[in-house]
Amino acid sequence: MSVISDAPVLAAAEPSALAQRLYRAIWRWHFFAGLISVPFMISLAITGGLYLFNDEIDASLFRYRNYVAVGDTVLPPSKIVEKAIEAVPGGTLSSYRTPAGADRSARVTLSTDAGRELVFVDPYDGAVLDTVGAKEEFNEVVQDLHSLDYFGTSWERIIEVVAGFAIVLTLTGIYLWWPRNQTGGVLSVRGTPKKRVFWRDLHAVTGIFASVVILFLAFSGLLWSGFWGAKLNANLSANGMGYPVQLWDNVPHSMLITTDVQPNASWLMENAPVPESSLPASGQTALPPIGLDNAVTIADAAGMLPGYEMSPPSSETGVYTAAIYPADLHYERTLHLDQYTGERLVDIAFADYPATGKAIEWSVNVHKGQEWGLFNQLLMLATCLIVIAMSVSGVIMWWKRRPAGRIGVPPAPREKRIYIGLWAIAAVFGVLFPLTGLTILAMIVIDQFILHVVPLARRLFTFA
Repeated sequence: MSVISDAPVLAAAEPSALAQRLYRAIWRWHFFAGLISVPFMISLAITGGLYLFNDEIDASLFRYRNYVAVGDTVLPPSKIVEKAIEAVPGGTLSSYRTPAGADRSARVTLSTDAGRELVFVDPYDGAVLDTVGAKEEFNEVVQDLHSLDYFGTSWERIIEVVAGFAIVLTLTGIYLWWPRNQTGGVLSVRGTPKKRVFWRDLHAVTGIFASVVILFLAFSGLLWSGFWGAKLNANLSANGMGYPVQLWDNVPHSMLITTDVQPNASWLMENAPVPESSLPASGQTALPPIGLDNAVTIADAAGMLPGYEMSPPSSETGVYTAAIYPADLHYERTLHLDQYTGERLVDIAFADYPATGKAIEWSVNVHKGQEWGLFNQLLMLATCLIVIAMSVSGVIMWWKRRPAGRIGVPPAPREKRIYIGLWAIAAVFGVLFPLTGLTILAMIVIDQFILHVVPLARRLFTFA
């Protein structure tokens, strides 16, 4: 629920000394988790709040390259790709995004020695509206910062740890907030900004109202984590609860998965195998490839929602892959076409997902603010603002209460038996979320050994 917290004054009617010691132990863990998570929580909230409005940003700040005047005749996709390659000499086609509407541009993604380049083209006259590196496109940068992928894939592990700590903070925060005969700081904020109690109450009250949504965001965010999310995806698929594996039973598989040909694949489909096109048998004449224009025509005729991404074959056994993952989940779809015959080898839509797959894709959609229109966006934005407010208020109240020259970790209970139950809970949490569990284990080692053995650490971290 919160980040760096402060303990409210314990009521005189506290049930027992044991309850007070338990309270302080949980407060101490809450503090450690917040100390680690604060900068990441603020970063996630800011970038997440921006990404909620990626379509609105494209329609305003970048309207010049995403919207066009409606013309009479749309150029064939191959001609649009030619115009894009003329603007980026040496580029090769990576994917082609069809116009999402009559007034929308086409987008061609080209592979170059410097990386992927996005070229926005007017589909009526072939005019190049803009070129930008894929890693420099605004919404892509925001998304990569949100996932920490901007700094390399190894940083994605931190997201899993932070999401796990968000769960720890929320559950321990609810325990610390729980009314214990106090009248203030439960649903109202006491004092003024000059007083520490104001920041404590602001921290607790805003947190309790957003706790359910924060828990939801943490769990759904874990789906993207490189370890926990990948393991869950693999386990669901292996047990018939992920993508429908039976759709691949009658087609040959390549060594590629969906993210190899569609970088922005949905969570459920990202590890689904890509089928192969059939080569002619010995002695038979090979058919000519159908080409991009025919592939787009076939996908359009199959009912793909406009604005889908079409990836060309990467080898002689490769396939054309059309995919779209829009706000309306009912139009989510992935289509693989044989590059020689145009046959639909695999055609999977949201309606084909099992119940678990639908539930997960729905949670991802809500997380991204796409399920209930503006209400969903504002709900998630409000939660992002609350996370920022809790982080800032937590830092301020910590700063106000810390001893000069010290971190000021809340004092630990002297009775070690109070930690046995907490360690057991941490062990269970570690089994469910291994990377977060390892971080908690490191916290326990620091808390129980290093802070007691190293004099400088003990002085720096202790409250008094």
